[in-house]
Amino acid sequence: MKNPVKRNGDRNRTPRAPAAVSEDFFVPDLCRVRAVFTLLVTSELMVLLLAVMQAERQWIDWNYFGLLSLFVQWTVLTSTALICLMRRWLQHFRVSRATLAITLLVMLDVLFFSLFADQMLNPGLSPAGWQAIGKNLLLAMIITLMVLRYFYLQHQWQQQRQAEMQSRLTALQARIHPHFLFNSMNTIASLIATRPEQAEDAVLDLSELFRASLRTQDRLIPLEEELDLCRRYLMIEGLRLGDRLNVVWAVEDGLMMQAIPPLTLQPLVENAIYHGIQPRQEGGTVRIEGYRKGDYVYLMVQNPRPGPGEQNHEGNRMALDNIQARLRALFGEPAVLKNSQQNDIYTVTVRLPWQRAGTMKPIFSDPQS
Repeated sequence: MKNPVKRNGDRNRTPRAPAAVSEDFFVPDLCRVRAVFTLLVTSELMVLLLAVMQAERQWIDWNYFGLLSLFVQWTVLTSTALICLMRRWLQHFRVSRATLAITLLVMLDVLFFSLFADQMLNPGLSPAGWQAIGKNLLLAMIITLMVLRYFYLQHQWQQQRQAEMQSRLTALQARIHPHFLFNSMNTIASLIATRPEQAEDAVLDLSELFRASLRTQDRLIPLEEELDLCRRYLMIEGLRLGDRLNVVWAVEDGLMMQAIPPLTLQPLVENAIYHGIQPRQEGGTVRIEGYRKGDYVYLMVQNPRPGPGEQNHEGNRMALDNIQARLRALFGEPAVLKNSQQNDIYTVTVRLPWQRAGTMKPIFSDPQS
């Protein structure tokens, strides 16, 4: 077998630092172009509706529409910029205080532009002018509170959906346990008397495998860790199958930091041995390949199919279904898992979007972000 596992330092392994806590604030990041564009389009639709209602003898009052559109766009842009700049400060407040601060900020901005517009169009404030400014402030307060309420409900729904998804991912990952435990324990027992060092190494490899199957707090890990887990599994199976098992590695070096869910490749390698290598008297070769093409990373596991007269273990696709469900939950539609057979070679291919571990963003994000 190639690429044996490095065992130096296995016993004194330093645990990884926990991932940083993600930012939690009910107001989306208004510094993003998409959020600003959404607010501008929404506000312009409201202006259009008011202009239609204002017109008496025509469909729309274009003069009113132009002036109101200019006023609303300036207030929306400046208020969005102020909230964007103050977001780090606002997120330290409770929801009620943050809502009050944002509402006051928007009302002050509207007051400034209302005074400016009134001085430009009608120099000298009249009672009617103050009444118009009061209406603007009242509308600004109501609209701001409605928008903030929407942001809050959207945030609560998003938090609940992420919690449900995390529970589902934990349940799916907890169901993936290597079913070769008894064979491994028998192999270890047979090695204790004759080759105690190999038996100790096999116990360490087995403990790492089960530690990975119970590690549910990590949603994504570097591909390097998953490959190390595969090598440990193959070392155990190599002790049992001997020369019947050959492994070929063809993984590009630049993919070691690719983000991947834990226990994605290892169950595929396990299926390749259980369904492809073990039933064959002469054994066979398991090929593990990985390469990047454009914005996607392709991982493939290949194994020979048993011959006509050889026993063929029929699987129930539980491992494949679990892996596919986790990939869709974490990456969405870009993640694909498919299997194919050609010339008695069975291939399982996993396609992942290129993403470095530690920089992965959840696919469920606020619509305004």
